[in-house]
Amino acid sequence: MLIADLFTQLAQQLAGPGVPPARADARDLIAAMLDRPKFWPTANQHLDLDQPTTQAIQLAGTNMANGMPMQYAVGRAAFRHLDLRIDQRVLIPRPETEMLVELVLGLTGTGTGGIAIDIGTGSGAIALALAAEGRFERVIATDVSPDALAVAQANLAAIPAEKHAFVEFRLGNLLEPVSGLLARAIVSNPPYISPSERGDLPAGVRDWEPHLALFSEEDGMAAIRGIVRGAADLLEPAGLLALEIDSRRATLARECAETDSRLRDVEIRTDLTGRERFLVARRKER
Repeated sequence: MLIADLFTQLAQQLAGPGVPPARADARDLIAAMLDRPKFWPTANQHLDLDQPTTQAIQLAGTNMANGMPMQYAVGRAAFRHLDLRIDQRVLIPRPETEMLVELVLGLTGTGTGGIAIDIGTGSGAIALALAAEGRFERVIATDVSPDALAVAQANLAAIPAEKHAFVEFRLGNLLEPVSGLLARAIVSNPPYISPSERGDLPAGVRDWEPHLALFSEEDGMAAIRGIVRGAADLLEPAGLLALEIDSRRATLARECAETDSRLRDVEIRTDLTGRERFLVARRKER
């Protein structure tokens, strides 16, 4: 099929009956499926795609028309410098989490060595970015979901082969899999949405992304409290704790960290929109 004909077909399918064609969505889908820049489908509408490629793009279009987020339909998501394979076993990586990695890289500075621990790794985005860009001796990625760990392990291929030996995957809940270690950094994008808020979520999140990675008891605070309360046991002196949090629970997260006398320099950092989005703290001298 010519890209021009596929373009027209997808644009109407993604828009739905009686709605102007969704040409931008169709362009982005074709580009993502072919791993090309966004402008490429528009500039190459005269090219003919083979049948398997056409059918794969059409299937992705059908899934998107049924509400599936594009990243799941395509099976890939960009995260910083990484191209990650994802599916409904893991959350779709988001720009805020890219900022969390940037924050950790900045706060750990130019020093080398030590262990970085990513709690609730999901697709492996945080752990693999820290392994690829950081100066850690080891990066340990944990998750309570065996399915998520399988996705993360497959994404090891997204970082240079010489970095593979630095990354370890462990199954278990919150800090349990890393008990007894001393880490230079503990990082997490934990579940932080209250189950009572399920109805407030966009359908693309609520109906497609894994609830285990979205929702947390205690009004969304159970996972955050679990990590914060155990972090000081696992951090080396001046070790960094950095969590992505919900802006509605920023005060509760800060208060939780401030009640632990072993932590210092507790603060909330904002994202690019000014929302309170990250909790950071340091371990006092042991």
